[in-house]
Amino acid sequence: MPTVGVEFAKVSYTLAGGRTLLRDISLQLEAGTTTALLGRSGSGKTTLLRMVNGLVQQSAGEVLVAGKNTQGGDSVALRRSIGYVIQETGLFPHMTVERNAGMALELAGRSKQQTAARVREVLQLTGLDYEEFHERYPWQLSGGQRQRVGLARALATDPTVLLMDEPFGALDPLTRAEMQTMLKDLLKRVGKTVLLVTHDLDEALYLAGRVVFLAEGAVVADLPANEVLLSENPHVKDYVQAVHRAVLA
Repeated sequence: MPTVGVEFAKVSYTLAGGRTLLRDISLQLEAGTTTALLGRSGSGKTTLLRMVNGLVQQSAGEVLVAGKNTQGGDSVALRRSIGYVIQETGLFPHMTVERNAGMALELAGRSKQQTAARVREVLQLTGLDYEEFHERYPWQLSGGQRQRVGLARALATDPTVLLMDEPFGALDPLTRAEMQTMLKDLLKRVGKTVLLVTHDLDEALYLAGRVVFLAEGAVVADLPANEVLLSENPHVKDYVQAVHRAVLA
């Protein structure tokens, strides 16, 4: 029987002023699978994603990781069990690649030897040669290389869940395609439960096995990736037509 990696159970999120950003979201993400969240800006994608690592606290409902409620427990332990990759990478400019990639391990009290060994491993996973890159600083890297370091850092503690919020949004199309190819191969090997926020339909279809569409804070479609392009759901059709205008014209 499939194991649930992340679950949203009747989750809602309302701002102090009364505006509801998410309403009654119920989703189960099978462990080891990749799910993409798509929707307009402001539809609630990033808010929902940040509930998984406790950066946003829902107003109602429950968020569970490996069956455990994300509220009321050790938030530090929760975040160490979850990798988080963002568009800007968030690398510390005054730290080397090695320090950046190994920061979570240092904070967890790993020895220098353990940290160095794991950093070497995760840099290799993301396509960066340790000897060539470990002493470089972020400003000495290309955009794609910085994103690889950000991904290596997210994987360093061997998390069960990987959250990715528009990770390749700032990259040029060719570099973005290279990163997608690398990531797809990597995810096959590491077996993480991945939640990917993206505006890029083709990226979602390439990387994810399942695509969830949000509109005005609600789930309006939840489909296997191979059914998206032929879906008659009006929300999905509008998205596909907007992205593939030249092909459909």
